[in-house]
Order: sequence, then C-alpha cells, then structure tokens
Amino acid sequence: MADKLILSNDEWRKRLTPEEFQVLRQHGTEYPGTGCFLGTKTPGTYVCAGCNNPLFKAGTKFESGTGWPSFTQTLSEDSVTEIRDVSHGMIRTEVRCARCDGHLGHVFPDGPPPTGLRYCMNSVAMKHVPEGSPIELVRA
Repeated sequence: MADKLILSNDEWRKRLTPEEFQVLRQHGTEYPGTGCFLGTKTPGTYVCAGCNNPLFKAGTKFESGTGWPSFTQTLSEDSVTEIRDVSHGMIRTEVRCARCDGHLGHVFPDGPPPTGLRYCMNSVAMKHVPEGSPIELVRA
C-alpha cells in the first residue's frame, strides 16, 4: 500500500464534496437505495473517493438487497482496515480506507460464498475506475 494520506479537516473539506466529507470524514451513511453504484455492473475497480486507494474489484460486487453496494471481498488484505463499531446501540465492524482512514461502510458475516462476507459500502465514499484505466493516488 502507498503512504498514508493525512490531512486536516479543513484540507478534506476543500477536496471533497459536502456529501463525501459527511460520509468519509464524519462517518455518515447514505440513505438506502440512493447510491449511484447500487445497480452498476461495469467492470473495473472501486477506489476510495478521498485518496483513490484501490478497494474492490467490480467482479466481487453482488446484489445484497440491502440498498447499498455490496462486495464479497476487498481487493487486497491491506486495502481497508476494520474497526469494532459500537455506535447506534449495536455491534458492527466498520470498514475504513487503509490509506486515508476514510469511513466506507461496514462488513457483515452474512454474504455469499466464497467468503461469506458482505462489505456494505456507501457509493459516495467510492469512485469507479473502468477496467484498463490507470489509477493515480491522490497526494497531499
């Protein structure tokens, strides 16, 4: 993985849309069924909207029926970090970008084979890079 990207909240506000900032930096969540990547099936790679860190291959995306884009596995072991989340009166596992620490969504143990995992992500926290296109990481 590339070097960590650490910016102040003021720097993040300048780089991100208000919706991206609310999800990535303030741990917000899109309303179910509203994300732009919910029904997409275009080949390529989903990257972090904050830093372009590669997160998921489009081939691991599946229709979970939850209202958020879902994936069975991350692109690599070091693409994301997983953190115990006890907010909102429940125990969940939060998923963050390993490079910029941006909130992406949560992972649940109720996905399909082969992993049995459901990485339930916010569309606004990601960008789609078409297959064969270069991925350039955002720099400080």
